[in-house]
Amino acid sequence: MKKLEGKRVVLAVAHEFEDVELLYPLLRLSEEGASVVVATLSQDRHFHTRPYFREKPVTGRFGTTVPVVVLKEGRRYTHRFLDDLQISELDALVFPGGFSPDYLRIDAKTLELTAQAYRAGKLIAAICHGPQILISVDRQHGTNLVRGRKVTAFQAVRDDLLNAGAEYLDVPAMRSDNVITGRVPDDLPEFCQEIIRYLAD
Repeated sequence: MKKLEGKRVVLAVAHEFEDVELLYPLLRLSEEGASVVVATLSQDRHFHTRPYFREKPVTGRFGTTVPVVVLKEGRRYTHRFLDDLQISELDALVFPGGFSPDYLRIDAKTLELTAQAYRAGKLIAAICHGPQILISVDRQHGTNLVRGRKVTAFQAVRDDLLNAGAEYLDVPAMRSDNVITGRVPDDLPEFCQEIIRYLAD
């Protein structure tokens, strides 16, 4: 039996996500048997640039689209809208970085879903710029996803985390109870190992 058989992981992204921070966890966690959902904002609730056109699919910084053109949907992942997700349908909520967190951290429904998942004891994980979302959840929902915790992230987020009451550590990945944070794309193996260990336990 695979380590994550029966586990349900949601990877939440908006436009300009860091491509590898979506693709690597998608493949790595599905390899371990997890059921992976790539969740995005609905078409009428996302904004984008570079270039703008109304029907543009959610697209990463380097051109990866959701749905992922090179992967057959239904095999390693499925695509859902964040609005349609229920807490009972997931064991982990993971936020890749890039510019995607800028969109998600101002989306009230995403923040509410994250707060509910955290309070329900689900795993919340974020890498690179992803912890920006956790800061906003703490601020608006009174949680302690970063407040009072040891966390890591891309160095550009360090001051934001310190101002939010976190203890910033320059390490590949950090686990604090049901919150896991990662630093940069090079640290994806360590980040995913922490997720796998947590869910497998």
